[in-house]
Amino acid sequence: MGEQQHVKFPQEVIDEYAALGVDLPALFSAGHLGNRMGVQILEASAERVVGTMPVEGNTQPYGLLHGGASAVLAETLGSVGSMLHGGSSKIAVGVDLNCTHHRGARSGLVTGVATPVHRGRSTATYEIVISDEEGRRVCSARLTCMLREVGPLDAGNLPQEARLNGA
Repeated sequence: MGEQQHVKFPQEVIDEYAALGVDLPALFSAGHLGNRMGVQILEASAERVVGTMPVEGNTQPYGLLHGGASAVLAETLGSVGSMLHGGSSKIAVGVDLNCTHHRGARSGLVTGVATPVHRGRSTATYEIVISDEEGRRVCSARLTCMLREVGPLDAGNLPQEARLNGA
């Protein structure tokens, strides 16, 4: 966990961020919480984001995948899709998350797939389906993110390794 991930981004998205001096693959991560939970993003575009998370280490006292862990995976995937939809001039901020838990998972990996329900100018909503290794639905989630303009303080919060040419 926490190692460099190699996320598959569309080339036009990488180029858009590079034009602003941002190395998108270096910038991208599941965040500190997602990294601690073992979230791995496999592919990412505004149309579809796919990621996995281990059940082990993310369980509640009965040994089942914790509902909050499913929520972390769902919000991570939906936020990435919203960020990519908004483009480099917007920041995606989650404002509503709804999760319905259908069945428990005790081991293995769960896989989440986020697809857009609505992609507007000021909000983006994604449906996230989380399934176990047998393809059975564990959780259905919906995330709405507000898309706001990038402000001067936002650029200053980029990690140094994400800035091209030390910018």
